[in-house]
Amino acid sequence: MQVFDSPAEDTMSNTLVFFVNGRKVTEENVDPEWTLLTYLRKNLRLTGAKLGCGEGGCGACTVMLSRYDHERLITRHYSVNACLTPVASVHGLAVTTVEGIGSIKDGLHAVQDRLAKAHGSQCGFCTPGIVMSMYVLLRNKNLPSMDDIVQHLTGNLCRCTGYRAILDGFSSFTGDFSTRVCSAGVNCCRVKKGSRRPFQNVEARSHLTVYGTKENVENGKEVFIQNGCGNSMQNGSECIDQISHNKTILYSNRNVGEKWRHGNPLINHDDELKNAQNRDPNQSLIQNGGGTASQNGYEGYGCANQNGYDVVPNGRKKFNSEQRVTDQNGHGITDKKYGGNSHQNGHGMVQEGDGDIAQNGHENLVEKGYGYIKENRFKDVRSPYGENKSRLFTETNGNISNVSQKIIENSLKENVKMEGKSSNVISWTPYDPTQEIIFPPELKIMSKRLDRQMLEFQGKRVAYYRPVFFENLLDLKDRFPHAKIIVGNTEVGVEVAFKKQHYPILINPTRIPQFTASEVLESGVRVGAAVTLTELQGFLMQIVNSHPPHLTKNYSALLEMLKWFAGQQIRNTASIGGNIMTSSPVSDLNPIFVAAGVTLTFAKLGGKREVVMDEKFFTGYRTNTAQPNEVLTSIFIPHSKQDEFIRTYKQSRRRNDDIAIVNAAFKVEIHPETCVLSNMKLAFGGMAAKTLTTPRTMKELIGCKWDETLLEKGLDLLLEDLPLNASAPGGMVEYRRTLTLSFFFKFYLGVREWLTKRTPRLKTLLSPVDLSVDVGSDSHSGGYRGSSQRFSQGSGIKEDKYPVGQPFVHASAFKHTSGEAVYVDDMPHREDELHAALVVSSHANARILRIDETPVLKMEGVHAFFSAKDLPGDRNMMGCLLRDEEIFASQEAPCVGQVIGIVVADDQATARLAASKVSVLYESISSPIITIEDAISNKSWWGPWVILKGNLDEGFKQAEHILEGEMRMGGQEHFYMEPNAHIAVPKGEDGEMEIFTSSQVPTSTQMQVAKSLSVPANRIAVRIKRLGGAFGGKESRPLCISVPLALAASKLQRPVRITLDRQEDMLITAGRHPFLCRWKVGFTSEGRFTALQVNLYSNAGCAYDVSGPVMHKAMFSIDNAYMHENIQITGYVCKTHLPSNTAMRGFGAPQAAMFAEEIASQVATFLRTDPVLVRERNMYKSGNVTHINHTLEHCTIHRCWTQVIHQSKYNVRAMAVMEFNKENSYRKRGLSVTPAKCGVAFDRILNQAGALVQIYTDSSVLITHGGVEMGQGLHTKMIQVAANVLKVNPENIHISETATDKVPNTSPTAASISSDIYGMAIANACNELNRRLKPYVTLNAKGQWKDWIRAAYADRVSLSATGFYRIDEVTDYDFEKQSGQPFHYYTNGAAVTEVEIDCLTGDHTILRTDIVIDLGNSLNPAIDIGQVEGAFLQGAGLVTLEELRYSPEGSLLTRGPGAYKIPGFQDIPQEFHVSLLEGAPNPFAIYSSKAVGEPPLLLATSVFQAIKAAVGAARAEQNLSLVFRLDSPATAERIRMACRGHILEKLNKKMVSEATSTENPWSVTV
Repeated sequence: MQVFDSPAEDTMSNTLVFFVNGRKVTEENVDPEWTLLTYLRKNLRLTGAKLGCGEGGCGACTVMLSRYDHERLITRHYSVNACLTPVASVHGLAVTTVEGIGSIKDGLHAVQDRLAKAHGSQCGFCTPGIVMSMYVLLRNKNLPSMDDIVQHLTGNLCRCTGYRAILDGFSSFTGDFSTRVCSAGVNCCRVKKGSRRPFQNVEARSHLTVYGTKENVENGKEVFIQNGCGNSMQNGSECIDQISHNKTILYSNRNVGEKWRHGNPLINHDDELKNAQNRDPNQSLIQNGGGTASQNGYEGYGCANQNGYDVVPNGRKKFNSEQRVTDQNGHGITDKKYGGNSHQNGHGMVQEGDGDIAQNGHENLVEKGYGYIKENRFKDVRSPYGENKSRLFTETNGNISNVSQKIIENSLKENVKMEGKSSNVISWTPYDPTQEIIFPPELKIMSKRLDRQMLEFQGKRVAYYRPVFFENLLDLKDRFPHAKIIVGNTEVGVEVAFKKQHYPILINPTRIPQFTASEVLESGVRVGAAVTLTELQGFLMQIVNSHPPHLTKNYSALLEMLKWFAGQQIRNTASIGGNIMTSSPVSDLNPIFVAAGVTLTFAKLGGKREVVMDEKFFTGYRTNTAQPNEVLTSIFIPHSKQDEFIRTYKQSRRRNDDIAIVNAAFKVEIHPETCVLSNMKLAFGGMAAKTLTTPRTMKELIGCKWDETLLEKGLDLLLEDLPLNASAPGGMVEYRRTLTLSFFFKFYLGVREWLTKRTPRLKTLLSPVDLSVDVGSDSHSGGYRGSSQRFSQGSGIKEDKYPVGQPFVHASAFKHTSGEAVYVDDMPHREDELHAALVVSSHANARILRIDETPVLKMEGVHAFFSAKDLPGDRNMMGCLLRDEEIFASQEAPCVGQVIGIVVADDQATARLAASKVSVLYESISSPIITIEDAISNKSWWGPWVILKGNLDEGFKQAEHILEGEMRMGGQEHFYMEPNAHIAVPKGEDGEMEIFTSSQVPTSTQMQVAKSLSVPANRIAVRIKRLGGAFGGKESRPLCISVPLALAASKLQRPVRITLDRQEDMLITAGRHPFLCRWKVGFTSEGRFTALQVNLYSNAGCAYDVSGPVMHKAMFSIDNAYMHENIQITGYVCKTHLPSNTAMRGFGAPQAAMFAEEIASQVATFLRTDPVLVRERNMYKSGNVTHINHTLEHCTIHRCWTQVIHQSKYNVRAMAVMEFNKENSYRKRGLSVTPAKCGVAFDRILNQAGALVQIYTDSSVLITHGGVEMGQGLHTKMIQVAANVLKVNPENIHISETATDKVPNTSPTAASISSDIYGMAIANACNELNRRLKPYVTLNAKGQWKDWIRAAYADRVSLSATGFYRIDEVTDYDFEKQSGQPFHYYTNGAAVTEVEIDCLTGDHTILRTDIVIDLGNSLNPAIDIGQVEGAFLQGAGLVTLEELRYSPEGSLLTRGPGAYKIPGFQDIPQEFHVSLLEGAPNPFAIYSSKAVGEPPLLLATSVFQAIKAAVGAARAEQNLSLVFRLDSPATAERIRMACRGHILEKLNKKMVSEATSTENPWSVTV
């Protein structure tokens, strides 16, 4: 062991030194409890990094740390979760936040710019973290692959976008992409050696469609558009991308060429290239950068000269210097006459008939019915200057100011002109790795000294030490034997934040060489205990690549598991030693270490010892044999042997970044000639309180031949070795035991395959049936392959409606990506501001006997505690429809999570600590009602309500068949990325108060606060800038937080702020209603419905909230897309002792659609007919009357249905699925197509909206309306509407906030109709202003907007107008009279989804989804497609991954991203195609548009039904009934158990013999 000198006294320091965005920061004796995120946000006011979860599970807090390596003379960059990183640990490091890489003022980084322009941001709360994850990747690898991107984003979550746009935006940085788009490959002008900027400056209009007029197609001429690189003018070669034979306007965003080619049956690329050579002269081939011209004179683009990229129009003369426009980046731009544009990579935009081209290398295709290119006309319909007079706006060096508003110009109408700049193209910011931020020179000089400093920071409760010498560490551990050794703080940080653990001594060993060194020895490798998992990955990959394969099997097994271990940020900081010493029973690595036989080295003062890591090392839950004063210093991993085989397994809820349900590592040594087992190690995680081995199984199988006898014996022995109690933590007992057998079965087959490869002659000795069984890969495979978005840009919207219908970037997109968008908790702190934390109930259905806050009020920094005693009588009551809910629980706690009180303190940490120490004494009233079945037994419900149409008895008499069934659909957590945050600011007089809140309903907050404080509503002003997502969860439930906060602020007369942590938020605010459906259906042999009887039950929780309306909408929507002549629906809203469930995206319709599709599928299965036929035979048509007596006008369900079937090649793929299932026994595929019909409207009284439009004398326009921007692009669309009506450049229009003192009596921003009602209100206000301005326009027809404004002002004309709109057609449904019109219209769609399941584990992959949806004439196709994709993926989560689990006592067990899983980047469909139906204007909404927010979520039923079809294929092989029950969500557990099979039968027999336990289960289905 190397000997180090004793430290000199001057090496000890209590001063923290680090750099943030190039600026030096010093802090004396920093508080060790502070995280880096807290320090950045509170002390440095850098609020770009967000607090999304506090446990490293969402990535919103991602920043980059950089460290200079003085040994290798390189700078290391890595991403971390700032919410877990102790600020004390960044001593000597450089921190880079999103603010440090670019800003709107100083210029955006390419990552920020491209993500915004790719429409990869909606609510924007998660966006800075995603930007930083990608930025760090580029700092380490400036030409990454798509796999690299996905891997580096696995630690980031997004709830809004559906991820596709993010991946497509970032795909422009990939090497895969750069070399694929050009036939020259690596010699392409974009990527060849010496090129300053390798193919990075890509068109801004990425992922948006080409558009134009019908003239060309109507004249019989076809137009094909393709992208090339533009090098033909240099070397004469053409660069041709793929062309579509069906000539569809298609944004095909492809990342890995070969994968896509094999996966996309829509396009035969080779045939298309051949066909392109034989086009008719009347066909126009437009090549963006291709270097050739069409025969009718359309332009192509050549390559660059030394000064920039020139445009050389083929078939026309070259432009002279007067004709060519060059932007300040040196990019050549085509003749202004034609409005074309070519950028640095040779891409440009074709302006013939408004045809946009150039999608970061992806194809653009044109089809009749979607978009057209005008022949011989080059009019830009967006230009107000008439034909051949378009103008260009160019950016300077990536500096962007309100870019999303700088891209609009309009045509004249009624003598009201629009002025300003027009931009037909925005170029993406080039990425030049040589221009990145440098490591701070001062820090480079001083970092060596800082690295050698011993640190000691003493806080109020915690001391932090960072020794730099081995002996110092041992001395510290001897002095403080219970001190926690931390490296990344990824486990301790979570324990402190959420498990209320307190560790007074923390020791960081990361500057001690013995802990960070790794070395290769003769018999294996030794790895320092503080080596991070990322460093371990790199080290092992080097060994695997440099050593013979038979020596590296253990390392390969570790590498395979590390791919699925947490997210990149966690892997960058978590250490191998920390993983071992945490001794988690679900550790992914510990089973491998046990199976591989690693040796651990422990040290303490006076000596060291080595311990073999086996079944004896772990002694219990998170405990092991290490002595308190010992430190784990290194891990020795042995080389593998020639005759050894090792494999690892893991099954979790989500594909990536998830905790294992069960994991395992199996290792065997087998004689290759005899196939006799000579050694075996089987290690499991997730089957007990510690990592387990199976001693009996291992002992009895040694000496056996590796054949089927061994398999059966092994399965039986494992059942004995791995029992699991019915009440075991984590639940899923039967499934977990099944997984152990499934893993062993897979391992058995893997070994057989390995043996036959090693010894080919064994093929004749081993059973061929085993070798032909396909169990699929042992790890998750596949990935994102590509997507397309089809829409007709501006279709159905006349030219004079511009900019309505155009795919503009979200108005706040650049603020999102730069971290400049302000959310409630980002707002500056006021000088006298206090912080609050809630005290909530820990018992359900219990009496509150005593609340004791006395000790808390004595704590330093605590100011007050408020509870029901401070809010007496009716002031303490709230409720949306029924005032049945207490703000503070007074005498009884109805549920776990009920607010009891609020603590106010100097800072957030003190408030939370104090809240945890308030003592509450409870007494149980009776057993709580938790489940729907409990409520039914106790008749605990509101309702019932009944809808009846036709004659039910007669309908069942007409039926040739009758089926009955039952299905459950679980609830869903909103998981908006921004937790609840509120600030209450007393104004000092007349009871006035200003409230900044994250609420969808400002008026509700205003009215409830006013009532609780006993002041008129006109004293309360509620302001909302934007929300970081909501999805219905911020309608009514925020009142539980904002009202107590307002009370505290009023009492103390000081501003008070509160921000919930993720787990608090999930517990208090609840989510989507779980439903139970009991149905009975009558039908003919052809599958036509004759009668349907449905009983619906929802779990409302402890208060009514909006549960009645949710049930009503479910009842209204139970038909989905199907006609029922005889139907009866009965709805029961069950009252239970859970937190009150509330509104969530879809509002009852997703549950109804799920049940409707399940009934249709069950009928088809019973009849053994194609489900497509059953659905088509019952599908609505225009003129049909629904069961609520609503006549369907303009019904487009069938159009969406037929188009998606055709577009997806459904019939061809159905045959392919059948063939796949015939050839594979343990992997099955399912294909399903489902329609959706979603009604749009509020209850009658809420269908109203107000707006205020104000014009200032500088000609700028300010709009305020009652809607809340929460990521759905509402403000962007409203700017487009106002710009069209006023005929002004949207650059002149601004929307600041939603405020009750500007627009009163606002309806909730919900139900998907905000664009409908607020758009009309704004249009009405603008029309009134136009009426006032018309005389001045008439008098000065040649004037400009600013002239007319000044003239009107001088004439004392009001330039402020209110607008109001209401929907008159909607009436409330009267259940007694069975009449009313609850919906204004319907949004329709259809989806085809194909999935693949692993029948042995229940894992699933969405292979492809095609969607066609009718959105009328879209106000903004880019935003709407983003909404479609986001809603669909949220729905996919609802029906597959997202499972809320409650204890039998009513406590939510799945809190936070560690326990509750929403879809991640690797859960999206591998192919994702979205099309907007063309030619379906909606006469009931503004500009003939339709609602989009909620309806697409219903299409996720296609995912569920595809999974069920795949399960059915597995059951069919076993001759099991195909009419079976599968509840939602279709989790891996439910899929596996439904597949049944030999293994499950074996387990069931064993469990029957063991059935003696009477203990309560760990969780219940509510």
